[in-house]
Amino acid sequence: MSPFLITRTLPEDATGADLRADVLHGLTRTPKELPPKWFYDARGSELFEEITRLPEYYPTRAEREILLARAGEIAAVTGARTLVELGSGSSEKTRHLIDALLPGLEDYVPVDVSESALRGAAESLGTDLPQLRIHALVADFTRGLALPGTPGPRLVAFLGGTLGNLLPEERATFLRSARTLLAPGDALLMGTDLVKDEATLVAAYDDAAGVTAAFNKNVLSVLARELGADADPDDFEHVAVWDPEREWIEMRLRARHALTVKFPELDLAVPFEAGEELRTEVSAKFRRERVRDELAEAGMELAHWWTDEQGRFALSLATAV
Repeated sequence: MSPFLITRTLPEDATGADLRADVLHGLTRTPKELPPKWFYDARGSELFEEITRLPEYYPTRAEREILLARAGEIAAVTGARTLVELGSGSSEKTRHLIDALLPGLEDYVPVDVSESALRGAAESLGTDLPQLRIHALVADFTRGLALPGTPGPRLVAFLGGTLGNLLPEERATFLRSARTLLAPGDALLMGTDLVKDEATLVAAYDDAAGVTAAFNKNVLSVLARELGADADPDDFEHVAVWDPEREWIEMRLRARHALTVKFPELDLAVPFEAGEELRTEVSAKFRRERVRDELAEAGMELAHWWTDEQGRFALSLATAV
């Protein structure tokens, strides 16, 4: 097994402090909102893995199809000796890319806020690929990132369509930050879900089995455990709607009746009117032109564009201008 290094740049108490700040900001404004990162405790991560296997949820399968078909081409085009993966999680989907980049690939730098996920991925990859140096970073890539010294060219991967969970101004900030990671010869590989018919999009976020509803409501369990909130999931219903103007899906929790959620640790009481909604996720969908333009605004050029056979999802490869 190859040795691996884990470096923490995220303070130990950052998660709790961020959650408190997001609740105080997001639940005291109108309309109410919380960022989607709070879905992903252990139970939320399990539910999301279940979502990726649902018949309605096409993005994971579509992205895997592209990676299987194009990983060799991506490896040939980039010649990457270092792979950096932002929001790596279990690193499972990246394995196709790693296998294609070998034997030239020397270093893998997974970046995630979850140390346990990074440690599990590093141990698995280290056992299977003892020749690969692994330097995991416990960090929040949305705050900017300093990478360890590794050989170039470097390929920075941001897969899974996570870009769409960022609001437009957050996307612009992220892409500018990603640009700073790229030296001459480096590239950014990014996954984006594409605009398509409303029925397909809504079904992907409101499945018949109710798994996405459970995933959405899991944020209430996180608030209860971490902040002592008395939110009852049965008091809310899951809602997924398509916004054709912004071209994004919104996931919301809608209060079934008038209620108040108390946060004793924050000395906060949050009233909900009957039917009032809390936005828990935005998932933007893209067109090629929009991806090209947003990359250009951040100082990058769209060099390659690959989609699955049905044109549902895209991987784009960008280089610094």
